[in-house]
Amino acid sequence: MAGTLLLDSEGLSTLYRKDRRTLALVQAAREEGVRVATTALTTIEADHARLHPARVRWVLSRIDVHDVTRATADRATALLREHHLHGHRYAIDAVLAAVARASPGPVTVLTSDPEDLGLLCGPGVEIAKV
Repeated sequence: MAGTLLLDSEGLSTLYRKDRRTLALVQAAREEGVRVATTALTTIEADHARLHPARVRWVLSRIDVHDVTRATADRATALLREHHLHGHRYAIDAVLAAVARASPGPVTVLTSDPEDLGLLCGPGVEIAKV
């Protein structure tokens, strides 16, 4: 693989909604051999009643969904502590950042929250705004 494109909640939501820019970005990533992924927690955050369950299943069948293991949770907790952030507000972002830091590079995170994720991911991860 030639890197990883991680989707945060808004990145995943735009894919669910068939946003042209996101669809084109994901297609280009796939064509270049870039792995497109998210986390199991992000799938929960991005889901809502207006989404057709078949659309959600189809999108998730085409990307990698990282389980939140104890090791991932430990890395996310360490990131929160390092940056003096509370899990109540930043838990899902911290999990995504922990996955980003452990993913094959180069890594890009597609997010609506570049400031927080940029802080948690660090300089080794590119942040792209949705």
